[in-house]
Amino acid sequence: MAGGGGGGISPLGPAPPMWYHRDLSRAAAEELLARAGRDGSFLVRDSESVNGAYALCVLFQKHVHTYRILPDDEGFLAVQTSQGVQPKRFKTLPELVSLYLQPSQGLVTTLLYAVDREETAISDDRDYSDGEDEKPPLPPRSASTSTPPGPDTPTESAPAANGLSTISHEYLKGSYALDLEAVKQGACALPHLNKTLVSSCKRLNGEVDKVLSGLEILSKVFDQQSAFMVSKMIQQSVNQGGDQELENLVTKLAILKDLLSSIEKKALKALQDMSLSSPCSPPPLSMRHSKAIPVQAFEVKLDVYLTELTKIGKSQKYTLSVDVEGGRLVVMKKVKDSQEDWTTFTHDKIRQLIKSQRVQNKLGIVFEKEKDKSQRKDFIFASAKKREAFCQLLQLMKNKHSNQDEPDMISIFIGTWNMGSVPSPKSVASWVLCRGLGKTLDEMTVTIPHDLYVFGSQENSVCDREWVESLRAMLKEQTELDYKPIAVQTLWNIKIAVLVKPEHENRISHVGMSSVKTGIANTLGNKGAVGVSFMFNGTSFGFVNCHLTSGNEKIARRNQNYLDILRLLSLGDKQLSSFDISLRFTHLFWLGDLNYRLDMDIQEILNYINRKEFDPLLKVDQLNLEREKNKVFLRFAEEEISFPPTYRYERGSRDTYVWQKQKATGMRTNVPSWCDRILWKSYPETHIVCNSYGCTDDIVTSDHSPVFATFEVGVTSQFVSKKGLPKSSEQAYIEFESIEAIVKTASRTKFFIEFYSTCLEEFKKSYENDSQSSDNVNFLRVGWSNKQLTTLKPLLSEIEYLQDQHLLLTVKSLDGYESYGECVLALKSMIGSTAQQFHTYLSHRGEETGNIRGSMRVRVPSERMGTRERLYEWISVDKDDTGGPKGKSTLVTRVGHEYVKPSVVRKQLGELGKLSEEGERTSKEETAARPKQDAPDGDPSISKNSYNNPAYYILEGVPNQSAAALSPELLPSPTSANPQGALEMVAEATFPKPRPLYPDLAEVRIPAASPAAPLALGEGFRRGGGPGPGPGSGALDDQSCSVLQMAKTLSESEFPGQPPRAPSAPPPLRGQPMGIGLDACRTFPPRNPITESIAEDMPEEALWGSSSSSLSVGESSVGEWLQRLGLERYEQGLLHNGWDDLEFLSDITEEDLEEAGVLDPAHKRILLESLRQQQQQQQQPPQK
Repeated sequence: MAGGGGGGISPLGPAPPMWYHRDLSRAAAEELLARAGRDGSFLVRDSESVNGAYALCVLFQKHVHTYRILPDDEGFLAVQTSQGVQPKRFKTLPELVSLYLQPSQGLVTTLLYAVDREETAISDDRDYSDGEDEKPPLPPRSASTSTPPGPDTPTESAPAANGLSTISHEYLKGSYALDLEAVKQGACALPHLNKTLVSSCKRLNGEVDKVLSGLEILSKVFDQQSAFMVSKMIQQSVNQGGDQELENLVTKLAILKDLLSSIEKKALKALQDMSLSSPCSPPPLSMRHSKAIPVQAFEVKLDVYLTELTKIGKSQKYTLSVDVEGGRLVVMKKVKDSQEDWTTFTHDKIRQLIKSQRVQNKLGIVFEKEKDKSQRKDFIFASAKKREAFCQLLQLMKNKHSNQDEPDMISIFIGTWNMGSVPSPKSVASWVLCRGLGKTLDEMTVTIPHDLYVFGSQENSVCDREWVESLRAMLKEQTELDYKPIAVQTLWNIKIAVLVKPEHENRISHVGMSSVKTGIANTLGNKGAVGVSFMFNGTSFGFVNCHLTSGNEKIARRNQNYLDILRLLSLGDKQLSSFDISLRFTHLFWLGDLNYRLDMDIQEILNYINRKEFDPLLKVDQLNLEREKNKVFLRFAEEEISFPPTYRYERGSRDTYVWQKQKATGMRTNVPSWCDRILWKSYPETHIVCNSYGCTDDIVTSDHSPVFATFEVGVTSQFVSKKGLPKSSEQAYIEFESIEAIVKTASRTKFFIEFYSTCLEEFKKSYENDSQSSDNVNFLRVGWSNKQLTTLKPLLSEIEYLQDQHLLLTVKSLDGYESYGECVLALKSMIGSTAQQFHTYLSHRGEETGNIRGSMRVRVPSERMGTRERLYEWISVDKDDTGGPKGKSTLVTRVGHEYVKPSVVRKQLGELGKLSEEGERTSKEETAARPKQDAPDGDPSISKNSYNNPAYYILEGVPNQSAAALSPELLPSPTSANPQGALEMVAEATFPKPRPLYPDLAEVRIPAASPAAPLALGEGFRRGGGPGPGPGSGALDDQSCSVLQMAKTLSESEFPGQPPRAPSAPPPLRGQPMGIGLDACRTFPPRNPITESIAEDMPEEALWGSSSSSLSVGESSVGEWLQRLGLERYEQGLLHNGWDDLEFLSDITEEDLEEAGVLDPAHKRILLESLRQQQQQQQQPPQK
């Protein structure tokens, strides 16, 4: 080992000694010392709490003791001592260590055995682009030959596709906005409407009915009073027939004459009124040319109760027309070719949208029928995508016509693309319009501009200015808006650009930018990350674009790249330096070429891709496997991948993967992989929904395909109290009753907690913990009672403000002031007069280091209790059946359940769900129907008081409950959920005698540590059944999963104030704490993928709301009916054509069957005969 260096200018001496481990983390240092296993083993690392300081770590009696080495004003180094003790000063670290190699120098033991750092070979750091030459790419040029994107005309859907007849479609789709603009400029004529009328009347002979139908729609939009009379006259003329056919035509022409002579005047008056009602001041230049959103129509079917069928006859087909600009929803019932029974609802009369959780294309709409009375109607859309498009348009309409000054919700586009060091093509419109493969947006909403656009690129040789201008030009072409760049950050050829709608420019503040190099020896910028952060009003955002190490085998290097970026990227509030960037922002998005590959034979991969079977590939995706082991992206979420691997394509085509390349070092294999990814992490109890995640299929200049994702994100305003600063009697308080943490550490020092929040004037500290215990050298349980915890006073006391706030906690040691774990808590669920319990995980430097729980409350004075409903709370989810959700498991997209938005479950929809199709409720009753969800009484499987913070849900829309109560297929397989080497409690099948919910620490048999294996297995634990999914899963470096398993086991002791569970209640599943299921979401992808079929997920209750409403014998869905007949092959075709429920099938004809793909005459006869028999059975009176 190094001796005293003496006299060197550097504090490390002439050369860094081997026992100096640079920026090694505290947890890693403890692990190295535990491996050494001998008293007196030591190492020195950089301090995590003070820049320029060091930490001397010494092992003694299996515990790690840490001493801070601080520089003074003259640059001398000294070990921090107790107050009053004169420190010994040294010029270099080797000199200091030399002294403590001698006995009796004041340390817990003499320094005896140096633990040297592990040097990595320089050759391992060589990391060049997979598809390029052996030398790293040069930094970007100052100019580029790239041309800005050219026009890309979106494909227009046929007019008939959206359900409006020709005349209304042509006008409302395109020319309506032009006439409105002309009227605003003072015009007294409507040339576009006039042109539409003339064109339509040329086809009058054969299309009288269609013309009348279209004029009726326009009449409803512009003159609602006379529209009813028009509808009645048309209906009377339609009912006439036979000998009166000629008179019928004359009547229709008379009606048409009246409509044609009056419609333009009525339209002009309506547009003039609309123009006058808008603000008098001219709109800003940036908004004058924004593209108007055309009226969109959706073909739906009314979902009714069986008892209502006797009154209304067969099931009804409706058209829902959404006029975003006018703030109206027109509901029209269709009967053959004419329209009738229409109703127009203004935006303020639409009270709530209720999505069915089980039936993905079903939506309930609550209308305000009369004053203080509401009515709910349930509609079945053509597809889940159509339902989402409808909801998006209605949200947009609500937002556009809201009386709120600031938005509650914004839409964000995020794109990542490895450009392959060549300029982009003239048009990349499909990228920004989310057109291509995977989860894409509906064509009705694809052109609606997003509020924020974030573009991440790698191997981008275009200069910054030209790249940004090309993006702005492309957005201008697609949206007619002049987007403003708020941040552009570059590291060599890695770039990130953020553009914002002009109307939001003043809402952006605190913009920050940073970059981290992770290339060769962490000094070259050919690999690394760039980041941007800012505040959007009161919500913080972070965006990281990275390019990680390439190569199939370099998984560990990629993991280290991620951890380096997480630690070194300097973004966000500087006061939050104790927290890594994954906890500094309300919403953090991480995108880029992550370069994780597929661990499978190339031919197998290609076979699965050809069959479009992605689930087997996702199970061997390196990123998924590393996330499952908690190695990277701890508690991040990623939307389900339903598009093919985006790398490595043959340039110029998307039909062929090029997976071999001859290099100077030999043949290199690059298997097709999902290298390009977008993940996110959000604070608990915030609103975020991923609406699309896919890749383009027509941009072929690079060997990577561009990837896109869009998000709907809740935001908060810069809150201004209407009542001013709170008086002492109106002050809100954040009070803690107790906190307990279990941390992964071999130290036995004392700890304190620091509290950070934007609602606090400054951060606050607790006193040191007053309880401490452990039965295992690698874990420590520390507790704080009420007297050790400070009461926090928020800056503002309004509940509307506090329910959007979060509290960041960090557990720090007294010896080195270093963090041993951090977490975030939402105040929303803690508001109330009684204390609420919380339980979440602790992490540090990207590693899970334990968990923390406690009891707290946020007291809000009654004078400050007023609140309002957020726009994103206007749409809720209705659990309209008793079973767990089927289809694709939400575990895939909700890996970090602490960060699942609770808005989908905070609303109690039971009362609204009981409204019949014509049922009425007062608005007060409707508002009162949204309390917090509690566990149902009498259900022993649900622990009522076990940490029922609504932030912690395992599945979106499934309440916080014991994992034992969940459907087995939604849980990780007990034999494969943990990698080999993970420690698991052996759960007993039954309790022979009553015992507490959580065993006492002494009851948990924890093996003693040995020098060779700090976390050896004991008889009280067993290995997971079989090896883990990845290579080396049983090695020491995979202990991160085991550590938290152990920490949770240790935390399962009786919590103060919590009653023990009844003996009859089932025990928690292995490794599964009651009530929260910290591990339930870790398995990725789900072990038992479930095929998605809307038809199979539609029981009688979901279709009709009544258990006695089935129209078939024994079947409750089209899928089951076809399966009974042995013709399930036709299910997809029937569902695709809209024949998605048994009642509607009664109207099907032979032609309809042929269009759905049933071409075999024998099969057609079988299907039609089966339907006929069902109708006959339906008509038979029930037997008593």
